[in-house]
Amino acid sequence: MSVPHEDEPAALDQVLILAPYRRDAEYMGRLLAEHDIAVVPCTAGDLATHLATGPGVLVTTHEALTPALIVMIADYLRIQPPWSEMPIVVLLDRASPNARIRATLETAWLRSRQLFYQRPLAPVELVSGVQSALLARLRQRDVRDHIDREVELRRELNHRVKNILASVSSIFEMTRRGADDVDALAEDFGARLHALSRVHSAVFQAEGETISIAEIAALTFDPYRQMGISRIEAHGPPVTLRRDAGTTLALCLHELTTNAIKYGALSRPEGRVRFRWEILADLRPDLSMEWEEKGGPAVVAPARSGYGTRYLRAALAGLLGGKPDIDFAADGLRCAVQGPLSRVAGNPEDGGGVSGA
Repeated sequence: MSVPHEDEPAALDQVLILAPYRRDAEYMGRLLAEHDIAVVPCTAGDLATHLATGPGVLVTTHEALTPALIVMIADYLRIQPPWSEMPIVVLLDRASPNARIRATLETAWLRSRQLFYQRPLAPVELVSGVQSALLARLRQRDVRDHIDREVELRRELNHRVKNILASVSSIFEMTRRGADDVDALAEDFGARLHALSRVHSAVFQAEGETISIAEIAALTFDPYRQMGISRIEAHGPPVTLRRDAGTTLALCLHELTTNAIKYGALSRPEGRVRFRWEILADLRPDLSMEWEEKGGPAVVAPARSGYGTRYLRAALAGLLGGKPDIDFAADGLRCAVQGPLSRVAGNPEDGGGVSGA
């Protein structure tokens, strides 16, 4: 016998009644139903099936509890999830050895909340006891949901930490390959880590799990504008990206910007950079992004690809699924990429990631 992680619809709100003799089950079922309590009558033969759904409360008469059924219920209680402690209401007779029955059940059913009532009892007493038991079950369900959420958050945190460490390791290795000396390695690696830190901080501070391309552009370019480099133009329609896609795009823009400052258009007072994006709607909406430099020194294609070029090719291809076009044109570097918006959209159910258009 096993207990599924997810209870059947409203299973924890149901009262399972095991009272096979006289008309006890019929009477209790009608009484509880009058107070809007969901009731499921059962027999000894189908008790195991009903227990497997994880009922809210079990109400039983002591004469229904054969040794085999006591063991069956004990087996179920042992394999309950950690958050569960099923309430059990037992109805006793005046003439029964009630002290012995209670001692036996308390020993056998260690992981349960037991309520004992002696018949005859007032209807309001039974209803009140069952409602109290259901309330206890509701609190247990809240604990379950809290535990599930905590486990989910821990898994998500573990996944993101792994991704961050992998990114840091990749950034270091690729920076190391292109560094001429230790000082250059330290400077370039530190700048890239700082860019990674900025985008993670901004995305986590934003509401939800998404960030717009406009926010990413501002996040990346504003530190350079504050340093007096204000010749960067960025424009496009409102588009939101998933957190991971936003991080990747920010790092790509950081690489392009630092390269433009060192060697490209932003190394000259008259140089300009334009970053634009647009949605191309055909059979499917595509996201197109383009980086274009003008007014800088004459561009010469490098003899070998450095970190920035290698990273851009890999990151942009992974982002949109299409190979980026990196053109070392003499009048200025151009980098363009296009691919399905659905690969990166932060709200695909609401216009494919386009907001406020």
